[in-house]
Order: sequence, then structure tokens, then C-alpha cells
Amino acid sequence: MKITVIGTGYVGLVCGTCLAELGNSVTCIDTDEDKISKLKNGVIPIYEPGLEEMVKRNHTGGRLMFSSDTKKAVNESKIVFIAVGTPASEDGSPNMTYFFNAAKEVANSINDYKIIVNKSTVPVGTAIKLDAMIKDILSKKGSETKFDVVSNPEFLKEGAAIEDFMKPDRIIIGCESEEAALVMQDLYKYFVRNGHPVFIMDTRSSEMTKYASNAFLASRISFINEIANLCENVGADIEHVRKGVGGDSRIGYKFLNPSPGFGGSCFPKDLRALMHIADSEGVPASMLNAIIEVNEYQKKSLVKKIVRRFGSDLTGMVFSVWGLSFKPKTDDMRESPSIVVIRALIELGATVKAFDPAAIEEAKIILGNEYIQYFTDQYEALDGTDALVIITEWNVFRNPDFNNMILKLKNPIIFDGRNIYNPKEVKKLGFEYYSIGRSFEQ
Repeated sequence: MKITVIGTGYVGLVCGTCLAELGNSVTCIDTDEDKISKLKNGVIPIYEPGLEEMVKRNHTGGRLMFSSDTKKAVNESKIVFIAVGTPASEDGSPNMTYFFNAAKEVANSINDYKIIVNKSTVPVGTAIKLDAMIKDILSKKGSETKFDVVSNPEFLKEGAAIEDFMKPDRIIIGCESEEAALVMQDLYKYFVRNGHPVFIMDTRSSEMTKYASNAFLASRISFINEIANLCENVGADIEHVRKGVGGDSRIGYKFLNPSPGFGGSCFPKDLRALMHIADSEGVPASMLNAIIEVNEYQKKSLVKKIVRRFGSDLTGMVFSVWGLSFKPKTDDMRESPSIVVIRALIELGATVKAFDPAAIEEAKIILGNEYIQYFTDQYEALDGTDALVIITEWNVFRNPDFNNMILKLKNPIIFDGRNIYNPKEVKKLGFEYYSIGRSFEQ
């Protein structure tokens, strides 16, 4: 099947590459000529495990093409995916400029029946607006060409995007056309051999499903973090509590780990977008607001522990930070807790030595070089520092050389934002250890 994907960002590139992996002929479109040139030469703009190899394999095999010629690609395709960014505006609503600009290009390129599939995260009702907009453009051209609009939200986890696309939990197809639904089911038939379902529904419900899913997952993170904060005050251990809670088959363990809060490109943005929708409709959204409030508080939790231990004046002190990306297996630092922690430490007078397996270059853009040194070796980042602060749970941090760490740290102190280590074991090794939800007396 011939397919066009508009947008070569995270969603578009993963979507196009995975569809090509199944033998489809896919053209990925972007207005950024430099980006297209780099993709043609195997330079991938994002870090995602396995993606670079898959892009190169399918591009070399002639199944995955990159271009800036929207008209040619749309003319030759039956299915056109729109997968451009919808960044948050100041009021929390998605900025739909890129989306509708892309949609206009597609509409002006239609030459015969097309299925226009929205992969971007958009407000509820966007598919209906898109349908009306395309009809208007075609009408002004005197064209009666048929088309269908489909809402097909993505549920990709950064760091596991290829696995999520190739073996999805479920596929949501929102459309008002039986013909489009059948084509989309045929496109995805090899992706659901794991027995997981394809849900066909109306476009509004499909668009809302995306927001509701992310809001629910974010609520679990904020909930367990709030319980962790209570555990610290009453002397309970959140690690025992979460096991007891997650053991309930109605609840489960996913997204139930204490942390310095969530970040990334989806949860914060989608929560604010959903709150904006609720506000626009006059519907109370107190729970959504609470999820965000708890998360913003939690991002400061590690700094509060550091201040409780060293005082509020950190002038002359140096802290080592392990983990800059908002989660492992990605270089994405959008709304990462590390940004809040590092900026707070600097404001209190400290300097920082930072290490991350993938996000160093991104960190330089976001945090700059003043008061921060970046290292490509996690142990070098410990030299002469007053304490280690762990923010992201990369696997390389799970079983480190503790003897080497003690030799390098000025003070053998660890502030662990991910509860990676066993408190009793690290104390025996000579460390002073602070984690999340395990009481102040650590």
C-alpha cells in the first residue's frame, strides 16, 4: 500500500518507518529541507532504540522515502497520515497552526479518493473541522473528489515506541465511513496478531480516548507520589505500600512507582489541553488540576531533601546529577524533573556535574553551560562532588561500582529520586542515603 506521512518528528518518523517495515511504500514529508537531507543520509533527529537501524534498512530497501514534495507524495498515496506537532499555547490549548497548514497542503494536493488520517494529538472535534475545511477547499476548486477523515491516535512510549507500534495494546480508529474503516483495518491487520483489539468508534470519542488515556496514567503517577510523601511523614515505606496496592488485580503495578514527577511531551501538554477543553465547555476539572499541582510539587521534592540536609545556602557546593532525560531510553528533556532540580540547585548557589547516556546535547541547549559541566562518563561526573542526585532510572545506574563512587564523592551521599537502591545495602557500604517515600530518618 502507498502511504504518505506528513511530519518527521517522533510520531511521524516512527509511524512511517514501522509501516515501511511491513512492506508498505511510505514517503515521509517535512518542510525542513535540511532535516530531509539528513534523513536521506541516515541521520536520525531523535534518539529511540532501534529506530536508526530500521530507518536505514527500509530506506536502503526502497520502502521508505523522504521528501518535501507534498503534492507528489499525496497524489501517489491512498492513505495520508498527518503527524505534525501541536505544541501547547500559553493558555494550555494545542497550537493547531502546523496541523492545519499541513492539512491545507494535503487538501490542495488531492487528485482522487484519499483517506486522511490524523495521528497528531488534537482537540475533540478536530476531525469534523478538518473534514469541513477540506470540503471547502475542494469546493472552491470546483472538485467533487471523495475523501474520508480518520482519527487514529498514537500511544507510543518514548524508549519503546517501535515495540508499541509493532505490537500495540489496541488500535483506535475513529471514522464515520465504513469504507475507510475497512481500509484502516486492512492496513493494521498484521499489527494485531497478538490478539489485541481494534476499536472502531466515532472521531470525537477517538480524540477523547487519547487525552483520557494520558490523563489517567498521569493521575496514577501523581497519586503514588502523594502517598509517598505521606509515607515519609508517618514512617511507612512506599516500596512496601505500592507492592501491596499494585497486587490488587483491579489496580496493577504499571505507572505506580514513586518519582520526582513526570515530564515529557505528552502528559503535561495533554493534561493542560484537556483542562482547556473542560474550561471551554464549563465542566469542572478539579482532578485534572490536582494531578498537575501534585506533579509540580513533586519536581521540587529532591531539592527540599537536599536543603534539609545541607541548608538553603549551597554556595561553593558541587552536586553530581545522574539522569537528565525525563525517562530512560530517550534524549527528550521536555518538562523533565532534571530541569527543575538543576536550576534550583544553581539558584541556591551550587554548581552541577551532569551525566546522561543520551541527553547531554539536548541538555546543553536547554540548560546551557554556565554553572554546569557535562560528562560522558558517569563516574567522572562524581569527582569531588558533595553528593549524587539520581533523577532518571537508566539501567546503567542500577548496579554501579559503589566502591569507586565512595572514592570519588567528597561526601558519600546519595539522593535517589527513583528508589533504585536498597537503603540497608547502601548504608552498609558507607553511604548516607535519601530516597522517595521512605521516611525522613534514612
